[in-house]
Amino acid sequence: MTQTTKPALRPANPNFSSGPCAKRPGWNLQNLQDACLGRSHRSKPGKAKLADAIDRTRAILGVPADYKIGIVPASDTGAVEMAMWSLLGARGVDMLAWESFGSGWVSDVLKQLKLQDVRKLEAGYGELPDLGSVDFTRDVVFTWNGTTSGVRVPNGNWIADDREGLTICDATSAAFAMDLPWTKLDVTTFSWQKVMGGEAAHGMIILSPRAVERLETYVPAWPMPKIFLMTKGGKLIDGIFKGETINTPSMLCVEDYIDTLKWAESIGGLSSLIGRSEANLALLADWVGRTAWVDFLNVDVATRSSTSVCLKVVDPRVTALPADVQEAVAKKIVTLLDAEGIAYDIGAYRDAPAGLRIWAGSTIDVADLQALTPWLDWAFETAVAELVSA
Repeated sequence: MTQTTKPALRPANPNFSSGPCAKRPGWNLQNLQDACLGRSHRSKPGKAKLADAIDRTRAILGVPADYKIGIVPASDTGAVEMAMWSLLGARGVDMLAWESFGSGWVSDVLKQLKLQDVRKLEAGYGELPDLGSVDFTRDVVFTWNGTTSGVRVPNGNWIADDREGLTICDATSAAFAMDLPWTKLDVTTFSWQKVMGGEAAHGMIILSPRAVERLETYVPAWPMPKIFLMTKGGKLIDGIFKGETINTPSMLCVEDYIDTLKWAESIGGLSSLIGRSEANLALLADWVGRTAWVDFLNVDVATRSSTSVCLKVVDPRVTALPADVQEAVAKKIVTLLDAEGIAYDIGAYRDAPAGLRIWAGSTIDVADLQALTPWLDWAFETAVAELVSA
């Protein structure tokens, strides 16, 4: 049934951006009154806050005790670059890419690090490369969840337990919403502003004992920026992984992250976070299943993201038209919902195919997505009437 009139019910929270993502339910600036402001991050209270953030992260994610967790500069991007610049070059590397961010890591390895022994395993938007062709005698760099394509790896079963190389996993839109098998991951990175809805500019890097061994036995051939250095004199700078950050963090952002970690603990921890995101995906999947004009960009239900849900318009009235008109329809949907205060920032990523990208991570309430779907139908029909049928 077409939706030609505006629905009565509105989402309580219209923030469906894929980064920075929605704050946790019940969030308020007053929750941050205990922030360690006006003090050095190296003071006793400052270091205690940073260590608390690390400890709570370990507990919620179930990170093994012998893995190192550090807070690092420049969000997930900084954490991934730190890992690649510090660890790659010791052996050949397989680079997996099926969306914008993975493609960016490939470009950096080829154009900045200029590594020679690189295999690119790539797939288009909506698909995964052949995971069975990955060579685990080599290092492997991959994203767990393709934030700009809505495609995630199905699990960690494809990763060899007896691998010789390291696995470097960009898990920024997966951590806290998907089950990460730590024994399969040697380096894992993410940022606070994704699934936990924290503030930007801070990244997390998690190192297995195998990754630490590589750091302490391998010296890259290229100069290393100070903010990437994790060793001194051939030994790990252990303080980084106890809250002694490389550069000055925002203690207000640290407090905000701790606040959201406490919220996660209060609702039941990781299983509840995963359950919230999966429930959000299920609701959207049910709507897509009974809605003729839209479909997932992802082609395989087993690899469908539960956080960054990417959608495409499949209505023949639109798909029969030139690409610029199809793009205009998608953008019109975004503009209409923004103007109504119903949904903000839900356009497809700039490098992705034209469509919508709706964040469904753990801080999103399923009731808000339920209220959103009739508005999506209304916006589509309104866009078609204006741009196609006129």
